[in-house]
Amino acid sequence: MSSIRNIVILTGAGISAESGIRTFRASDGLWEDHRIEDVATPEGFAANPDLVHRFYDARRAGALAARPNAAHLALARLEKAWQGGFLLVTQNVDDLHERAGSEALIHMHGALNSAWCGACDARHRWVETLIERPACPSCGKPSLRPDIVWFGEMPYRMEDIYEALNDCDLFVSIGTSGAVYPAAGFVRAAREVGAQCLELNLERSAGSAWFHETRLGSAGEVVPEWVEEVLR
Repeated sequence: MSSIRNIVILTGAGISAESGIRTFRASDGLWEDHRIEDVATPEGFAANPDLVHRFYDARRAGALAARPNAAHLALARLEKAWQGGFLLVTQNVDDLHERAGSEALIHMHGALNSAWCGACDARHRWVETLIERPACPSCGKPSLRPDIVWFGEMPYRMEDIYEALNDCDLFVSIGTSGAVYPAAGFVRAAREVGAQCLELNLERSAGSAWFHETRLGSAGEVVPEWVEEVLR
């Protein structure tokens, strides 16, 4: 790894599944037994805000009850020990990376422990429920929604992510399906600048052909093994 200076890591649902958080699966059109259109789109929220608030209140409580696993802890350890550039981008909306100790982190799809005010555009850390329509701490209006990027909305901090990809020497994808864009295109962006690309996943993904190497196994096993290899 002597030629590697800057690392970008992408994590998906597979890394949190071992902490008991169910993975997102769109193949049957359902997420946690709900239609995706009903709970993960602006139109769904406009049509039935109570349903959406109850859904994310439950997801928030579930995430708070979960604990970081060995993969989360290994990535936090790598960040602290790495002397070069390091960015962890996650598609997950739980806070397990933070609780494991990760700091150089972008939640491209938002976060369950954040609420966004539709009236004043402020964002606030939020661990309580939203179904009661609590007032926004900034403007006082009952206009808070889950700070989640829904279908049809733009993921967060894309410019920062692509800037890091353009400078990276190693891109690692962990626990992702390789089917959801724009994240599915990150490996191509990394390859275009000559970065080495490694996939760590439970099974081969839709984008496996773009990686130089794919290692299969549970995140809790393959991620700590890879981190040990890097730090040696």
